[in-house]
Amino acid sequence: MNSEGQKLSVLIITLNEEQHIKSLLEDIDFADEIIVVDSFSTDKTVSIVESFNNVKLIQNAFIDYTSQRNFALDQARNSWVLFIDADERLTPELKSEIVTKINSQNAASAYFIYRIFMFKNSRLNFSGWQTDKIFRLFDKSKCRYDSERTVHEKLIVNGSISTLKHKLIHFSYSSYEDYKSKMHNYGILKANEKFVKGIKPYLLMQLFHPLYTFLYQLIIRFGFLDGQKGFTICYLNAYSVYIRYKELRKLISSRI
Repeated sequence: MNSEGQKLSVLIITLNEEQHIKSLLEDIDFADEIIVVDSFSTDKTVSIVESFNNVKLIQNAFIDYTSQRNFALDQARNSWVLFIDADERLTPELKSEIVTKINSQNAASAYFIYRIFMFKNSRLNFSGWQTDKIFRLFDKSKCRYDSERTVHEKLIVNGSISTLKHKLIHFSYSSYEDYKSKMHNYGILKANEKFVKGIKPYLLMQLFHPLYTFLYQLIIRFGFLDGQKGFTICYLNAYSVYIRYKELRKLISSRI
């Protein structure tokens, strides 16, 4: 990156990411600062990160995704930050666009980036993922994650918002059990979020919300066009909704 231009901090939060982290760190060749905030991984993640002299490792207990991301923000030296997950990859075109945008006189405060969802080694074209976009690049002096959202984080932006042209490649699905575990954990975190807000798990919602999610993504969002891959993703996303209500009922019952 141009030494006279805007500096960029790349932030990564990890937990047991030995499968992905080495390739990602080798690929971030344009950052002025790289920080990995690890939630005390029990695999080889830490040793792999420590093998990179240009990467700063900080271990911090995981409470929820929002807290961990805001903690990472506080560690960054630079105003411009790029959040990237261990299972995401940047194309050369996206890297170039990022550098151009943060050095533009008309830079927005935050940028959405669209993602290409990879099912193992092939692209998923539909199933709700065709419009998947997320805040990844922003000026941290104008942005903060909403503390009321503990999963599927919401970025509060004080300023203008724009969208980058090029996309992230998202290798989220490596195996059925791995993705099911992710969806299970997301469901638990979402249940805790709703419990704190005092939301009750009505029986009809518990029965019909997972079914609605499955049918909406499979039919309305054209998941059937992705074949067996689409059916699997739609089912597992609906499974996460089911876990959300199941865990919420447990939380409410334990309080009584």
